[in-house]
Amino acid sequence: MTVNKRPTLEAVAARAGVSRATASRVVNGQATVAPAIRDAVQQAIDDLGYVPNSAARSLVTQRTDSIALVVSEPPTRVFSEDPLFSTVIRTASVELESADKQVVLMLASSAKSHARVERYIAGGHVDGVMLISMHGADPLPAALSRLRVPVVSYGRPAVPVDIPYVDNDNVGGAELAVRHLVSTGRRRIATIAGPQDMIGGQDRLTGYRNVLRDSDRRSIVAVGDFTRESGATAMRQLLQDDPALDAVFVANDLMAVGALQSLRQAGRRVPDDVAVVGFDDIEAAKYTEPPLTTIRHPIFEQSATMVRLLLTLFDNGVAEPVILPTELVIRDSA
Repeated sequence: MTVNKRPTLEAVAARAGVSRATASRVVNGQATVAPAIRDAVQQAIDDLGYVPNSAARSLVTQRTDSIALVVSEPPTRVFSEDPLFSTVIRTASVELESADKQVVLMLASSAKSHARVERYIAGGHVDGVMLISMHGADPLPAALSRLRVPVVSYGRPAVPVDIPYVDNDNVGGAELAVRHLVSTGRRRIATIAGPQDMIGGQDRLTGYRNVLRDSDRRSIVAVGDFTRESGATAMRQLLQDDPALDAVFVANDLMAVGALQSLRQAGRRVPDDVAVVGFDDIEAAKYTEPPLTTIRHPIFEQSATMVRLLLTLFDNGVAEPVILPTELVIRDSA
């Protein structure tokens, strides 16, 4: 049986009539080669079906063309019904593929996994890092900054570290939601806040409180963890604490889906008895019963912008934070 040998760089150079060093410069994308010679080498590559050795290429270019997407959540959360994670992973993969780079997904929900991620990145296995879903005093942003690896964050970091980030206007979006409820005459407006060790959860609670303070209404707060189950539990708690409440702003749509279920089980009509507004505008918001009024959080645009920030860091060494606007989407629930 004959085994076809993989074409070598030497064979490419011989076919193109150039030195091996010149062929290597073309393969590695260096700009110090005349166009005619570059075309000749590229033609030889196409004719022979040459595929560069990625390990050897990395030694020359000092690039891996791989980007770590580090998610500070356990697998059960990342691979759940929450569309945030799948949207970010899919969008980042597509955006990076167009830049000839690939995503390496890493989960970091414990001290042990944080250390593993830090070791992997310190080992030079990736060219940059994208952080998502950080909680509290997450040590990774500061640790990665010390490694001088390009880092961007999906969402404003909770710790004071100088890395660029892309976020949506969480405070302003929450204010839009609660002002809408006030404008419809609701008096006892509760909220199901997100986790308070996350900036998104904190900022959306701040927006809720800002509007109620200005409208002479008292805060009625329960806290969930951005899952549907926590929304259902928090809604039951709110109904026990204040049976007369007539509206609820929920800090994400998945918790709002759970809240709608608890309201239905309690015999409360939406929006007649209790108006409900969510946050995110996930696809399922159109199909709840009734369809959910919510704040549109541009998840796709935020994910794509995160990739563009990282590519800007590669090119310029600096990148500025980006805050994306939100908008109110009115449906039947409020």
